[in-house]
Amino acid sequence: MKKEAKTKEKVKKKRWTRDDTELSLLALPTTVWYLLFSFLPMFGIIIAFKDYRVNGGFINSMLTSEWNGVENFKFLFGSGDIGIILRNTIGYNIVFIILGIVVPVAAAIAIGYIHSKRAAKVYQTAMFMPYFLSWVVVSALIWAFLSYDKGLVNGLIASGGGERVQWYMKPEIWPFFLVFMNLWKSVGYGMVVYLATITGIDKTYYEAACIDGATIWQQIRFITLPLMKTVIIMMFIMAVGRIFYSDFGLFYQVPRDSNSLYNVTYTLDVFTYKQLKTATTGMAAAAAFVQSVAGCITILTANAIVRKIDRESAMI
Repeated sequence: MKKEAKTKEKVKKKRWTRDDTELSLLALPTTVWYLLFSFLPMFGIIIAFKDYRVNGGFINSMLTSEWNGVENFKFLFGSGDIGIILRNTIGYNIVFIILGIVVPVAAAIAIGYIHSKRAAKVYQTAMFMPYFLSWVVVSALIWAFLSYDKGLVNGLIASGGGERVQWYMKPEIWPFFLVFMNLWKSVGYGMVVYLATITGIDKTYYEAACIDGATIWQQIRFITLPLMKTVIIMMFIMAVGRIFYSDFGLFYQVPRDSNSLYNVTYTLDVFTYKQLKTATTGMAAAAAFVQSVAGCITILTANAIVRKIDRESAMI
């Protein structure tokens, strides 16, 4: 009798419920998006191993183009620019990852301690707004400031008796400027994520700490940061997974593809785009394939390291 009752309970649990239907409908748009834009395009990976030539439609061109093995990859790694490309892509991303964690966490903690809710919302909105701006719009605004003839900065310099500066021909200042622009645009998004984590922390921890005489810095060190650890590590792992990617708009649109800034703005994404412009689709596909594989390896490696150090903080 007991076995039969257990079997009936298992059968009941396996039945499709109304909650399952609602959750499936909620997940449907995301599932369709991933199928159309993430899994279906993976069929195009074969372009990286072909001498792609346009011959009718895209599918027909892809299937009829001749196989060329790893020739596209040889071109990528045999290029004299590969050192500059990897240096810029990885170097900038390391700086972006570090600042992309430290600054948003600090901003979220600072806003969390603002007593006025209205002021906190104003600051939060002001910092989050740049995230929605396109790099095309941002590049136009920067051009209005840095243009040699009509730029506001050069206008102020000239009005003070100084000589106008060719800002788009000064590579020594652009690494710092690009880091600043990336931080300006992305800090708001990260801050919102960390602020949501801080909001979810039980207030009784802070009340107990205040009774024990803990200062604000001690509360941050021993309560806020430890309870934010899991989210910080998750964001870090996701950022590491894109270490071989770069923000195309930041490195192409903002510097306006200036040849003088080649050594400090040429990244893998810019390289891929320029290969597409010269109709070498197979080489561009090879570069994108290398990015995807390298990104997968780095994110799995980072997760494995985190898993060994702190199993609960790992993503998988």
